[in-house]
Amino acid sequence: MFEIYIPWCLMYNFLMYICDNKNEFYMKSSQLYKGSLVTIIMKLLEENGRMYGYEITQKVKAITQGELNITEGALYPALHKLESDGLLDVEMERVDNRLRKYYKLTEKGTAETVNRLAELEDFIRNMQSLVKPNLEF
Repeated sequence: MFEIYIPWCLMYNFLMYICDNKNEFYMKSSQLYKGSLVTIIMKLLEENGRMYGYEITQKVKAITQGELNITEGALYPALHKLESDGLLDVEMERVDNRLRKYYKLTEKGTAETVNRLAELEDFIRNMQSLVKPNLEF
């Protein structure tokens, strides 16, 4: 198995390049990020082993310096779908007298993460070619 490294700031910088107007950026990027939410979650779990929901939201917020905030309404349905697809395992642990749900990738989830990251890398490369084409013939 090989490892693909995609810097977290790559997508953010790419979106900033596309959209000059800050309001336009927020509208357009929210749709682009929605389509990438599952990949973002899977990449974080690949890097961190296991995480709980709030931890995922805070990590994304920190990495994007507050530019991207994942709501519970978006996060938990995505986590539940990944679990039902057999890509995540869930572990319950008691923390401060409360049960906390930790999510981690299954073997199938790890393989799917590699596929999704390769697909994302291809998408970003193609979009960069379209947005800033090299017009030399």
